[in-house]
Amino acid sequence: MTYTMDRRRLLANSLRAAAGLAVLGSAPTLLAGCGDDEETPAGPTNLGTLDYQLSWIKNVEFAGQYIADTKGYYAAAGFTAVNLMAGGPNVSQDSVVAAGKALVGISSPDITAAAILKGAPLVLIGAQYQKNPFCIMSLKDKPITTPQDMVGKKIGVQATNEPVWAAFLKANNLDPASITKVPAQFDPAPLVNKEVDGWFSFFTNEPNLLKTQGHETAVMLLNDHGYPMVSEVYVVRKDSLTSKRDALKAMLIADIKGWADSVKDPKLGANLAATKYGKDLGLNEAEQVLESEAQNTVVATDETKANGLFTITDAKITETIATLALGGVTITKEQLFDMSVLAEVYQENPDLKGLL
Repeated sequence: MTYTMDRRRLLANSLRAAAGLAVLGSAPTLLAGCGDDEETPAGPTNLGTLDYQLSWIKNVEFAGQYIADTKGYYAAAGFTAVNLMAGGPNVSQDSVVAAGKALVGISSPDITAAAILKGAPLVLIGAQYQKNPFCIMSLKDKPITTPQDMVGKKIGVQATNEPVWAAFLKANNLDPASITKVPAQFDPAPLVNKEVDGWFSFFTNEPNLLKTQGHETAVMLLNDHGYPMVSEVYVVRKDSLTSKRDALKAMLIADIKGWADSVKDPKLGANLAATKYGKDLGLNEAEQVLESEAQNTVVATDETKANGLFTITDAKITETIATLALGGVTITKEQLFDMSVLAEVYQENPDLKGLL
């Protein structure tokens, strides 16, 4: 893990960018995305190039997309080429999609909601993660397992995560004064050195990094304690729901197949991240496998096994809207979500539900 490129920095930077997003604003400068192999579609449909904006650097977070590209699922769906564009701290994925520079992007509900409320013509059509990845990490011999366990403790919190931290405390009726918030960067060394009792992180990330270094940790997901929200969501322009509906369905079909393969074999996407798509990042493949295994627990849930990958139940949509409100983002379900494209995918391809 390179902490100067921490995943959570992107959330904060993208949220700030979204605040000033104009409906028809020009696209921001993109980080150079490595071109992926072009393939001729097996079927008669020619959908052209799929421009796909990722929300972060090309690590295992996008395992399903790498597999879909490598195995030719995008080609089979009708795309002549795939352009997986890397994200990062200087890329606002929602701005790229809103400006029409990508058909689809991977984002977060808080980022997209903020952009929509500023006039961006965006909507969410599915979610890879059924739970948000924020957690409080602690050492295994002194675990923090409930929000109340934090009372009287020192918790390392990064400045960019303070809005989520404040909303989480509010959700659990915890007095901020009862917990010592320690300003932190992104290297969890202070937790290892026992300078703090807990650490704000992604459950897919820092715990697995420390595991490869020989440190066992305990993880408390915010999602399971008053802060439920889907994540790694698909963001598209609203007008694409009509003008590019076939392309959206084709992309989702390919991603469903790719992510189903990733769930079955978490090593596959990790290898592709470390040796092909993110080869220049110096990724630790063993750590990427651990991240892949962790994220699969929130990709393949009882609900998605029953309803299909990326589907979001009405209950989870309602929870997400309520969680956003805790952070001061008030938006309706109709403004933020449109699940009709994914519903059509499964109606027209019922066999896709049985891939997990």
